Amino acid sequence: MIMAPMTRSRSDPTEHKANELMAQQYSQRASAGLIITECAMVSPKTSAFFAEPGIYEDAQIEGWKKVTDAVHSAGGKIVLQIWHGGRTCPTDYNGQQPVAPSAITNPMPYHSATKGANTQYDEPRALTDDEAKAIVQDFAAAAKRAIAAGFDGIEIHAANGYLINQFLVPQSNKRGSDSHYSGESIETRARFLLEVVDATVAAIGADRVGIRLSPYVSYNAANWAAPETEIPYVASELNKRRIAFIHVMRKDMMNPNADPTLDATPLFRKNFTGAIISNIGFEREEAEKYIEDGKADAVAFGAVFLANPDLVRRFKENRPERNEVNWGTLYLPGAAGYTDYPALE
Repeated sequence: MIMAPMTRSRSDPTEHKANELMAQQYSQRASAGLIITECAMVSPKTSAFFAEPGIYEDAQIEGWKKVTDAVHSAGGKIVLQIWHGGRTCPTDYNGQQPVAPSAITNPMPYHSATKGANTQYDEPRALTDDEAKAIVQDFAAAAKRAIAAGFDGIEIHAANGYLINQFLVPQSNKRGSDSHYSGESIETRARFLLEVVDATVAAIGADRVGIRLSPYVSYNAANWAAPETEIPYVASELNKRRIAFIHVMRKDMMNPNADPTLDATPLFRKNFTGAIISNIGFEREEAEKYIEDGKADAVAFGAVFLANPDLVRRFKENRPERNEVNWGTLYLPGAAGYTDYPALE
């Protein structure tokens, strides 16, 4: 039973350091079999959520040590999700134009923390191949810092339309055959992802590296072109590298018109012999059967864990009571809707 990664924007928007409030929030949920943290930036000036944390410089290690010490003291395990937002990093947050595989603007709007309104994303600048390779090394350096900060491993965020996902899909990767990361085939579109995996494995070991993928998710124009053939390719390449786990977002959670029968997990299971974590829309009964049937090794819970810090106990005791998520405070600073959700008495 895994706590899924959920951005909550409780860091500071200037230094992007983890803090005591974040340590409290994670330690409250340390009964999870594993906590996967919110995304942490691997490169400076790549904020997509205004006040999310980073792991791009050594000065950020001490803040994360507060989190890992608190979780480990409470008996938990925790890995750091590392990411680059690519074209979803607004200029008004970072003071520079965002970067992406191609100069194609994200078609979705975002709610600007500085403007207080829905805003169109900026047109990104296309990365050179050398710049992309430098970001690969940013991931490796971030992985090393994560281990120095006391994390039990890392999860590479390759889902939901952020930079790695932007390279993976043709709607955001229009690079030609002259690029090492060409958008012309899944083999070339997946190179950036696989190089990030190789670099982090070399940095900290395959047994400490996992990855999150979302083939059917349409958020940020993230959906893969041909999941039926692309999942087997990507999963088999990851299998060669013997990483610890693949974390699958099984469905398109943001699209009310999405086919509810689609589930990306079985194709990953068929082509990957390591641990499979499945996520999106589970409750206890379905999760138990899903694992019993061998479809996944573990299931990750997001919003319900956010609002119920003792969710493991509620599941164990088959308790039906659930705190409702305070959606209005999801990305606001402070303890409200973050560390003040009550546990069972």
